[in-house]
Amino acid sequence: MRVIIQRVKSSQVTINGEIVGKIGQGLNLLVGVADTDTDAELDWMARKCLELRLFPDEKEDDRWQKSVQEIGGELLVVSQFTLYGDCRKGRRPSFDRSANPQLALYLYNSFVTKLQASGLRVETGQFGAMMQVTIENDGPVSLLLEREAI
Repeated sequence: MRVIIQRVKSSQVTINGEIVGKIGQGLNLLVGVADTDTDAELDWMARKCLELRLFPDEKEDDRWQKSVQEIGGELLVVSQFTLYGDCRKGRRPSFDRSANPQLALYLYNSFVTKLQASGLRVETGQFGAMMQVTIENDGPVSLLLEREAI
């Protein structure tokens, strides 16, 4: 599983001109699912996204001291199978490691459910749709999280 986690001031997903998901301060998560992912990877990734200290503490010297949970932030989760695009050979990416659509949808929905269990507001895009994602990155802060099946 791969997630690009971005600290944002705001973020939204639009499909055909209609906003389908929108958040304020929090995290924008671009989620790629591999064909080998299991609940173990989902559990680890959800916990990591919720607990990473990516937000400054106003009382400190702007060091990252707080997680999205601690600030009561929001999450926007967007499926992005292209995170498993392999561009090492040829001129067209290979997506052989991406999960098939049925498995990917199941794992993506399970991941969203695990995040929702935190009690934070969780918005999503639409799985498999062509989406426009608007991100007001804060920092900017963007990290790649990866957890391969063991």
